Amino acid sequence: MKRIAVLASGNGTNLQAIIDAVESKKICGAEVVLVLSDKKDAYALTRAKKHGIKNKFFDPQLYASRQEYDRALVAYLQEHKIDLVVLAGYMRLVSPEFVEAYKNRIMNIHPALLPAFPGTKGIAAALDYGVKVTGCTVHFVDEGMDTGPIILQEAVTVRDDDTVESLRERIQKIEHRLYPKAIDLWVRGKITIQGRRCFIDE
Repeated sequence: MKRIAVLASGNGTNLQAIIDAVESKKICGAEVVLVLSDKKDAYALTRAKKHGIKNKFFDPQLYASRQEYDRALVAYLQEHKIDLVVLAGYMRLVSPEFVEAYKNRIMNIHPALLPAFPGTKGIAAALDYGVKVTGCTVHFVDEGMDTGPIILQEAVTVRDDDTVESLRERIQKIEHRLYPKAIDLWVRGKITIQGRRCFIDE
């Protein structure tokens, strides 16, 4: 049984989708055993409590640097024998040391079709640019900002009357399906990485 830790900074809707997928066996052979947040009031922690999942607020103020914070985080994850780290609305850029400790075992989801519109404003940036199609991307995390190997992507058509909120709502519906699918593929050993490319054996 693979042990998953989810790192979240906010509401945790993707966390909820992952928990639901584990409980309904859409993700087989894995369990979410840990939810960590850098925000004390993150609703993701409440979601974890409701499902009896161990959760912890990791206070960045207690550490002198990002490296020191991540070092403590990695030690905590290793202490709990975590196999896969899943970032779900986690708003901190992880350090190279963190990436190295869990190389090709950290996933993230981004609300755009990478490599277009990386960063925290992906939906607004796509809308401002005037693209006709955007979407979401599940990828492995490397040392860059949303630059790791792409696992899955799905497109969303941009409507003429879209706002950031309406577009986010449609993208999130796809995220809630795509992220559990990517995690399930990893758990079942169906993802092979060669250079920048991920090959899926379904």
